[in-house]
Amino acid sequence: MKFKEWLKDLKYEAIQGNLDVEVEEVVYDSRKAREGAVFVCMKGTKIDSHEFIPSVVEAGVKVLVVEQKVPVPEGVTAVLVHNAREALALLSAARFDYPAKKMVTIGVTGTKGKTTTTHMIKTILESCGKKVGMIGTTGIVIGQTVTPTKNTTPESYELHEAFRNMADAGCEYMVMEVSSQAFKMHRVDGITFDYGLFTNISPDHIGPDEHDDFEEYLYYKSRIFHCSRKGIMNRDDTHWAEVTKDAACELYSFSMDEEGTDFKAENIHYVSQPDFVGLEFDVKGRYELSVRVNIPGRFNVANALAAVSVLSFLELPKERICHGLEHLSVNGRMEIVYTSETCTVIVDYAHNAVSMESLLTTLRDYKPKRLVCVFGCGGNRSKDRRYSMGDSAGRLADFTIITADNSRFEKTEDIIADIRGSIEKTGGKFIEIPDRREAIEYSMTHAQPGDMIAIIGKGHEDYQEMNGVRHHFSDREEVLKVAERLSK
Repeated sequence: MKFKEWLKDLKYEAIQGNLDVEVEEVVYDSRKAREGAVFVCMKGTKIDSHEFIPSVVEAGVKVLVVEQKVPVPEGVTAVLVHNAREALALLSAARFDYPAKKMVTIGVTGTKGKTTTTHMIKTILESCGKKVGMIGTTGIVIGQTVTPTKNTTPESYELHEAFRNMADAGCEYMVMEVSSQAFKMHRVDGITFDYGLFTNISPDHIGPDEHDDFEEYLYYKSRIFHCSRKGIMNRDDTHWAEVTKDAACELYSFSMDEEGTDFKAENIHYVSQPDFVGLEFDVKGRYELSVRVNIPGRFNVANALAAVSVLSFLELPKERICHGLEHLSVNGRMEIVYTSETCTVIVDYAHNAVSMESLLTTLRDYKPKRLVCVFGCGGNRSKDRRYSMGDSAGRLADFTIITADNSRFEKTEDIIADIRGSIEKTGGKFIEIPDRREAIEYSMTHAQPGDMIAIIGKGHEDYQEMNGVRHHFSDREEVLKVAERLSK
């Protein structure tokens, strides 16, 4: 492939060399530099890869994309661009022959609900016999193959490589979580989603290496409606007008509370049975059906309604949509891992006070005899999280078991002491079991009939990090081990 053919979507200035040079790869990591590769020089907060030009040229690179005019060795082609991250995204799309255009693409953004909603969409599509690729917190999913990723939304090159693999595997649909950082760092530049979905927004991801303030965070969340053909937004979110004010696509809305939206959830009922803990509600508006959702919680009404709103445009059989929602399971997101006549055990990723408050309040709606909470807090992180989560547990749980959760380089007992102080102020009942495996076992072996046990903080994670070392550990696996012993 000639380099100039990859440049057709790019604004650039040719500063040296021949654009007809043959190329076959795009790299932005100097360690992967080789002959036939285009090297994209980017300025990061810590590293400026323009400094690696001599070493990548020595490795065989003959084509450079730069953000500033720098000395370029003789015989090397170089083009100047305004933003190298944008250039990387557009070059990557060209390198893999625009694979996103070969599938129906669905992008989901929001502070909460991205993972659950993308899983719902994927499950429903698969229930309809469709092949689906998915990208998000749980990694890149193609069929039964899951590839872990460093970020919720990977770097643009990895994205287009994943799209190519999906298209080659026969995927008709691609659904992905789109983080605010993905917009800020130009990872999704050049992608036009067929459907862009906004779930909600609340203060989060504000600080060093993330967003300067809430206004910036909100701005980047709103970008979903500038790179989608159809936009679907949550009318119940208090910031919906700000998020959609400059929308450049056709907009639709969904709601649990507001009248006059395109999709409305009505007649919401909480269902708690030995073999089913979840929700029932009716969808009204431009699309109508009655659904049962196999995940508890009012906020999952919003997630399911969001999923149905998107899928309503795809002319899918309504009975298959209902089947998908009734039989779905989202790993580590309000996941019901075990139910019996004695107790229900739920694993969830909630790892801050807002999520914890929402989860525990939701579980209260199911009127358990006791609501038992098993949790800890990560080490080498803000202590405010420990204090606020301890306060929430003390007020909302009937009984709390404080334990370890990725203590990293801190002592588990010190983290537990911080949590303990907050719970004690509420007068809530608790015990301390530092070993998370033992804490889970204790919660189940000491359960009382009608108990609901929430094991939170790790969700889908399959490791426990202690002293800088990650050891395999899964809350779900531990629950199932105890359940097996209890059944004997």
